[in-house]
Amino acid sequence: MKYVLFDVDGTLIDAVSNQRRVWGTWAQRYGLDPDEVYRVALRTRPMETFAQVAADRDAGECLAVLHELEDDDVRTGVYTAFDGASELLRNLPWGAWALVTSNYEHRVRGRFLRTGLPVPDVIVDAAAVEEGKPSPMPYLRAAARLGAEPGHCLVIEDAPSGVRSGLRAGMTVWGVNAPDPVEGVHRHFLSLREAAPHILARMSDPEGTAAV
Repeated sequence: MKYVLFDVDGTLIDAVSNQRRVWGTWAQRYGLDPDEVYRVALRTRPMETFAQVAADRDAGECLAVLHELEDDDVRTGVYTAFDGASELLRNLPWGAWALVTSNYEHRVRGRFLRTGLPVPDVIVDAAAVEEGKPSPMPYLRAAARLGAEPGHCLVIEDAPSGVRSGLRAGMTVWGVNAPDPVEGVHRHFLSLREAAPHILARMSDPEGTAAV
């Protein structure tokens, strides 16, 4: 049996404007330049972002404020699933796919509810692992919970850290929703819609003859 492990933000759900708005509001709370803060946040995890842009502030307080803003955005923000996401997920065999996210499960569930996407049984979030992407641990944890061997898993990602995570886990990694391929991906697609038929074909190929 084959399995598909999906990143969420940037892969299934377009959350760029939401992330920019949340970080912009956070920056204003601390009297910082929103554009500069967002540039740093795109490259680093929250605690690393705080260390760079607000080293004189209490990191725990910074994180609590960020979480408050993110939770509020899940309740009130406008979210959009990428074209083809709903159809793709509904056509995958139940129990053969999972979500692997650097966010938290309650926010993912809220976003999926807002966009009408089906929610799988397995969600590996930031609280489920000690090391996040680009560590292989998130994808290895998802495979273990599905009862899957890493070599039987296809990872769908949009970001370099997620691609590295999937590759380090020993999985096939396809990139989506980017004009240029992320270094290391086995296949690259401009959009999730373009990738969807190839994902479904790979899942329905019992002999493993579909292109990697």
